[in-house]
Amino acid sequence: MSETNTVESTDVLVVGSGFGGSIAAYHLAAGGAKVVVLERGPWLSGKDFDHDYLLGKSYTRVFDFVAGDGMSVLGGNCVGGGSVVYFAALPRAPRFVFERHGSIGRRMWPSSISRETLDPWYDRVSEVMPVRQQDWPDVTYAGGLWAAACHHSDHSANPVPVGIDATKCTNCNWMMAGCRFDAKQSLLLNYLPAALAHGTQIRPLHEVQKIARTDDGGYRVHFNTIDDEDYRITTGGGVIDAKIVVLAAGAGATPVILQRSEAELGRMPLAVGRYFSGNGERLNTAIVDEQRAGEVLGLRRPNGAVYEANQIGKGPVVACWDYLDENLPEYSRFSLEQLYFPPGLGTILAQAPGATGPTWFGKEKKKILQQWKSWLTIFLMTEDDNEGVFGPPPPTGNAYRISQQMLGRGPLAYDPTPNTLRGWAEADAAVKAILEKDGLATVAPWTNDVVGAYTVHPLSSCRIGDDPETSALDDRHELRGHPGIFVTDGSAVPNALTVNPALTIAALAERAVPGIVRAARDRGVDVTYGAPLPTAAATRPATSEPAA
Repeated sequence: MSETNTVESTDVLVVGSGFGGSIAAYHLAAGGAKVVVLERGPWLSGKDFDHDYLLGKSYTRVFDFVAGDGMSVLGGNCVGGGSVVYFAALPRAPRFVFERHGSIGRRMWPSSISRETLDPWYDRVSEVMPVRQQDWPDVTYAGGLWAAACHHSDHSANPVPVGIDATKCTNCNWMMAGCRFDAKQSLLLNYLPAALAHGTQIRPLHEVQKIARTDDGGYRVHFNTIDDEDYRITTGGGVIDAKIVVLAAGAGATPVILQRSEAELGRMPLAVGRYFSGNGERLNTAIVDEQRAGEVLGLRRPNGAVYEANQIGKGPVVACWDYLDENLPEYSRFSLEQLYFPPGLGTILAQAPGATGPTWFGKEKKKILQQWKSWLTIFLMTEDDNEGVFGPPPPTGNAYRISQQMLGRGPLAYDPTPNTLRGWAEADAAVKAILEKDGLATVAPWTNDVVGAYTVHPLSSCRIGDDPETSALDDRHELRGHPGIFVTDGSAVPNALTVNPALTIAALAERAVPGIVRAARDRGVDVTYGAPLPTAAATRPATSEPAA
């Protein structure tokens, strides 16, 4: 495949349209810069989101599942990125997170960033994507059972703050496949339509491969175009020159692009592709004993059933935050969040409680599948040791594509340290103590024996920091040694957050924009900072169709 001879140019080239990419694109375009966004995945919106799991439907089109060595990563693959497939849980990171030392023995975050200094940026994002603190009447049956079990074990439980318009939510529980009712605050409803209104060009099915330098000190971004149905097929390619490049392809792809670019850009910081964190995540699957839950917790649904409600409601609505205590030692702090996994994924991931070994198939697996309505999944977010490392990049993309859509094999290696393993074990034990008390349920923790650890919130593979030896970016998110290249996605977050990271990634991106604007001005771009937040500008969802 050869590239076209035409070289297009723009002021700012943004790679990826998730939280980090869309926020940068909006502010730079609103400030007067010419902005182009290249997105690897397709452009879908409300009416395109299907309520089934068939190959080729939205469920397989908008995800990127990459299996590595010891870690598998599930992320968004579409315009809007992770915001389209996330569960819209939007908590702020605890204060102690910013003071963590981890394996390097000193504070990982830049000295300029703390919970207090990040709060104004959290506030800005919360204006654009309204964060609503749920109350108990909003809680689903699954959340209510988890809250009741926590209370029974003398633990507190809290409704989770979310970005969901309750007046539009139908409790269909298809949030993970994209919300067809526009109830979920994805970027398709705010930053992206506002960026489009200011002239941003968004190009789906454009997968960035590498970055090179131009003779005038700018950058040349090389991309392949991807087939709409079979992501293994490239349909063409090209290049775009830009004065500023903002990388926001996700923690599983941004470091791969930079590694592949090293031959032409020059030496990358040591931390590019190192210190990956899976946000310390684990899953525990509980099979609720319907009779005991009724007897012990006094629960009853209107139809007479005690629970049998795994499919009813929405994503995470209740969390236990008792262990998010700054006085606890590092690796002993974690959150326990009730989570809904649709049967399409849940049946694959679930294992039989009480088995002597992993049971992904056979009689025991068949038995728990028959009880799927009584499942309760608990999502654990702990403190890991940033032990993930990316090996040599594949020839194209971020993975070796295995299937037509969704599935790939990537270069990430993850070998959990004793610190991480201890944190997982303590969190597993806490879930077991709560749900198995008085025979409420039987719990099976995730095992790494078959496919390794698993994360839906990859972080830290190109992290910010003060120490050039252990951070790829300075505190302004600029790539060390490569002025004009910025990283604003989850890969910039220094460590596991112990809570859902979307709001923190977005707040950091908002914080990074003024520095990107200054760098753009220094490179001759006529751009200013200070446009109003896009709450009023976004009047209709961002779609690939022209406005009426």
